[in-house]
Amino acid sequence: MNWRWAAASKIGTSHLKTGTRLQDAYSVSKLSTGQLVAIVSDGAGSAEFGAQGAWLTCRHLKVCFREWFYEHESIPGEETVLLWIDDLRDKIAQLSQKRNTTPRQFAATLTLVFSTQDLTLLLQIGDSCATARKNGVWEPLCWPENGEYASSTYFITDSPSVRLNYITFDSAYDAFALFSDGVGDLSLDEATQTAHPAFFEPMIRPIDKSNEESLLPKLSEQLQTFLASDAVCDKTDDDKTLILISGS
Repeated sequence: MNWRWAAASKIGTSHLKTGTRLQDAYSVSKLSTGQLVAIVSDGAGSAEFGAQGAWLTCRHLKVCFREWFYEHESIPGEETVLLWIDDLRDKIAQLSQKRNTTPRQFAATLTLVFSTQDLTLLLQIGDSCATARKNGVWEPLCWPENGEYASSTYFITDSPSVRLNYITFDSAYDAFALFSDGVGDLSLDEATQTAHPAFFEPMIRPIDKSNEESLLPKLSEQLQTFLASDAVCDKTDDDKTLILISGS
């Protein structure tokens, strides 16, 4: 597919008030063999190094997928992905020792979409989310997962093991959106557990119409401006990350 995308992150107003840095991270790349890998990670607000945990999560999994397809044609199985995540957790544990802290201080969520001509793979840990368009209809590929307590969720650093959702779908999707929970407040209907088409369709339309490939810098700038607008910030004070991908 002719994958093209716009992507942006914007710090939440609550973080500005407390002097906290942006804790979201994201990555989008098209492999040399044509597959698409898109990742969003949200560092925990209560974690001192959550932003670094999110960045490490995106970088580590992007590299794992790229190296996997140097030697394989099929997608990695769930056991392989869990080994990758264990490697990431080991790196975080080593880093936390150097910082005289605990891995929990690098806590971050994960949502990853990997798409080939044959299927789509979704990975999820926590309350970041992804939706996709099939035959003109937007549907959630997963739903934000809350933890044991209100306003809590699951993280890549959870002990003793992670709560990973590994799900495969057919390849009929021609557009994707990945986002952190700050955008989920705007784009998902909790009562019906559906995606708001009135949010996604106007957002994806300029990307559908673009004749360029891969990253669309101008549309990404416009997306960042939108995420910083009063219309958005009046509804959520959290960090906001949104990746919009079209292959139509």
